[in-house]
Amino acid sequence: MKMRDLETRTGVHRETIRVYLRHGLIPEPDRPHRNVADYSEKHVSAIITIRQLQQESRLTLAQIGALMDGNGAQATVGASALDKLEQLVAHRSGADGPPVSIASLLDHYPHAEEDARTLARIGILAIIETEQGDMLSLSSAQIVRIWGEMRKAGFDGNLDYTPDILGFYIEAADFVGRWEATTFLQRIAGRIGVDEAAGMVEKALPLMLDFFGLLRQQAFFRHFDAIRSSPPAKE
Repeated sequence: MKMRDLETRTGVHRETIRVYLRHGLIPEPDRPHRNVADYSEKHVSAIITIRQLQQESRLTLAQIGALMDGNGAQATVGASALDKLEQLVAHRSGADGPPVSIASLLDHYPHAEEDARTLARIGILAIIETEQGDMLSLSSAQIVRIWGEMRKAGFDGNLDYTPDILGFYIEAADFVGRWEATTFLQRIAGRIGVDEAAGMVEKALPLMLDFFGLLRQQAFFRHFDAIRSSPPAKE
C-alpha cells in the first residue's frame, strides 16, 4: 500500500509516520524503485501499537525506542505495554528478537545475571545465547528487573528469599491462563470473527490482570491478619 493508504488505515498523518521511521520504531518500507515506497499490514499494526503505547502507557517516542533497544534499564511498564513493545520489535526485526542483554541490567541490578540464570533454571524465562552475549526478551528482562526491585526492598538471601521460590507462580499462572483461554474460546466459537476476538482480548487482558491483582492483594492481607492474630502453636 502507498503512504496515503497507510494514513487512511491508521488515522496518522504522513509526517508523523516519517517521524516514526526516523526514530527506527517501524520497519523501512519496501522500495522496488527509486522514490517508490510500499507499506504492508505490519506497518499498520506497528503504527497503531505506537499510538496505543503513547496514549495508554504515556510513553514518549524516545522511551519507546529505548525500551525496544533494551536500553530502558530502569523503566517500569505494565504487562500490556511490554506485549506491545515486543510486537514492535518483531515488526522491526522480522522475528521475536531478544533485544536486552543481561549485561545491560547489571549497573542497576548487580545480581541480574545470577537471577536470570535461576529463573531460567526453574522455567520462568529463557536465556538466548548470541555472539553479542546472553540476551533476554523484553518481558523476560522485566521479570529480572522486578526481582531486582524486590531485592532492593529487602527480599534477599538474608531472609531466605531467592528467585527459586518463584516457581510456585508457574503452576498458578498456567492454571489461570488455561482456564481463561479455554473459557473464552468456548464462548466465542461460531459467534464472532477473529479480528473482533483479538480486539476483545487486547482490551480484556490488562483489565483482568488488574482484577486478579486486586483479588491477590485482598487474599494476602486477609491471610496475613489471620496468621498474625492466631495463637502460637503449642509445643
